[in-house]
Amino acid sequence: MSSTTPPTDSPGIVVRNVSKRYGRTVALDHVDLEVARGEFAVLAGPSGSGKSTLLNLLAALEKPDTGTIEVGGHLLGRHARHLNHLRRVEVGLVFQLHNLIPRLTALENIEAAMFGTHHGRKARVARAHELLDRLDLSHRANERPPTMSGGERQRVAVARALANEPEVILADEPTGSLDDESADLVLDLFDELRAGGATILAVSHDARLDRRGDRIVSITDLNCAVQ
Repeated sequence: MSSTTPPTDSPGIVVRNVSKRYGRTVALDHVDLEVARGEFAVLAGPSGSGKSTLLNLLAALEKPDTGTIEVGGHLLGRHARHLNHLRRVEVGLVFQLHNLIPRLTALENIEAAMFGTHHGRKARVARAHELLDRLDLSHRANERPPTMSGGERQRVAVARALANEPEVILADEPTGSLDDESADLVLDLFDELRAGGATILAVSHDARLDRRGDRIVSITDLNCAVQ
């Protein structure tokens, strides 16, 4: 990843000729994708078509076998320190299975995302409380994930991803377990960040995201390995 500041007119996400295999299974085959800064794109397609694999590659959790990936104007490379900074500060990740730390409270899970940044203790706590309030979870601030419902854990995971006001948001089924009211709270936050220039790519089968997004991208149109 380049350590220089990206130009403001560069795309939010650029994928060029990216392929990924797991043994003999082709997950992605020569995929090209570009998402503009400030755009909300929804990635759709059948199960097993490579949607989550693409998100993992964009988050630098895995490496492609071929091709190049730019996120937030940064070319993803092999330097772990730069990739850690990217994931911590510039990219917000919403995992389908939440990946919250069970022993930490909801407040502490969100605050943990801000460790290693310029935020001091008071600022971290204030930001975590702000997000919990926006997502109607203030009353659950001191609860731990095992005591929370699936929808509550989902909203905590979203709050954690947005804690650092990232330039790029990568979300895997961010509203899948939410009722309409809770989904609207999440999507309103997405809209606010997008208005500020954030790029959003969400994997989803949820029509509510389709209606709020700028564009629906079919993985089958990107991936020639999927028939």
